[in-house]
Amino acid sequence: MNDLTNSPELSSELSFPPAFLWRLAEATITGADYFREVLEALPAAIYTTDPAGRITYYNAAAARLWGCRPELGSASWCGSWKLFRPDGSALPHDQCPMALAIKEKRPIVGTEAIAERPDGTRVPFAPFPTPIFDASGMLVGAVNMLVDISDHKRAEEYALRLVSIVESSDDAIVSKGLDGVITSWNRGAERLFGYTAEEIIGKSITTVIPPERLDEETDIIRKLQNGERVDHFETVRRRKDGTLIDISLTISPVRNAEGKVIGASKIARDIGEAKRAREQQKLLLGEMKHRVRNTLATVQAIALQTMHSASTEERAAFSARLHALANAHDVLTKGWERANLRDIVDGALAPFQEKHRERFLVEGPNDILVDANQSLLLAMALHELATNATKYGALSNRSGRIRLSWELSATVPVPRLNLCWLERGGPPVKPPDHKGFGSRLIERALGQSGDAVFRFESQGLSCTLELAL
Repeated sequence: MNDLTNSPELSSELSFPPAFLWRLAEATITGADYFREVLEALPAAIYTTDPAGRITYYNAAAARLWGCRPELGSASWCGSWKLFRPDGSALPHDQCPMALAIKEKRPIVGTEAIAERPDGTRVPFAPFPTPIFDASGMLVGAVNMLVDISDHKRAEEYALRLVSIVESSDDAIVSKGLDGVITSWNRGAERLFGYTAEEIIGKSITTVIPPERLDEETDIIRKLQNGERVDHFETVRRRKDGTLIDISLTISPVRNAEGKVIGASKIARDIGEAKRAREQQKLLLGEMKHRVRNTLATVQAIALQTMHSASTEERAAFSARLHALANAHDVLTKGWERANLRDIVDGALAPFQEKHRERFLVEGPNDILVDANQSLLLAMALHELATNATKYGALSNRSGRIRLSWELSATVPVPRLNLCWLERGGPPVKPPDHKGFGSRLIERALGQSGDAVFRFESQGLSCTLELAL
């Protein structure tokens, strides 16, 4: 008996009176059709034996649980193909609960075992064997009911797994009722807030909320009562020692079996370090942006002194190119390694759109990212195209228009960005006698990672830029 797991909660719920068991046993002995029909209709597995333990009857539910139909009068103690104890060790049939009930002439309750079917599947069950005596007190047999506890075991394993996950989590996981009273508190919560579970369970969640933020709890309760979930809510909470911590909260409603919200589950994560890192990164990027601009300004000053013999127009063009680079660097500081193409386009064309915004049509996907090198190349290329349009092309008169569009083609082995610059309505265009600085800059800049194709059509210039992303 000691090697079988006790299940007092199952035995108290599923035991039945001896008189009922006696009637069941009597029915199988006397052949009462009515009771046999009742037994066959029951979902519980029930079988009977004679005083020697030979099986004299079993219903359809028992055959389903065993996965076989043992021969009546030949099979003994239990119809299972094989039996095992809860720890997985083999359980001989003559030591099973039914055998003990007959040998010891007493009901056996509070035990569990595992039946293995002929196909190898195993079914955990709770047996309730009860010996049957006649009017003179002589043992005439026994009846047993087998309760399949597979669902109970799965729920138990799931609960244990969930408890293990919660307890081992680095995040603080807390549950509370709608009245705000804390009902569970894991080790992550102990580390984060400084209170042990014994200290805090049963107290209000407002214990860890600063007085100036108590209104947050009222709003959270209102959302929970409406069945809403609160995702990644950043706020401040107070530790046991009084210090304040920045946390991110995820709050979900907890419902009962009827679906009614009865409380909440909270997951709190310390974001203090991450928040400080973001602020430090922002500070460093700001400093880098400032230094890049100072460097470009120094380059501009040196270049203008060196180019004192150059024309005013040439010096202005050089300064404008430096400004285009500076704008591209500004965009890159937002994403550091990659930048959004739309932001690069907007930054490069901003000086030209101040006077001619209605003459630009810019369209293309907003989710294309390009790396740092490509961002600078595209910014310079677009600046040169817009400068050329201002001098000689669609922006040099009052009627010209520019259409800039782009798309991403899913080519192998890497996708390619196709960007098209199209001018219409400007002065008539003809191929130049020689390439200007802007054309050479674009072709040379893109030569390593893409292609640039110029078409000098009579109705306007078109330029196609292609980059491998």
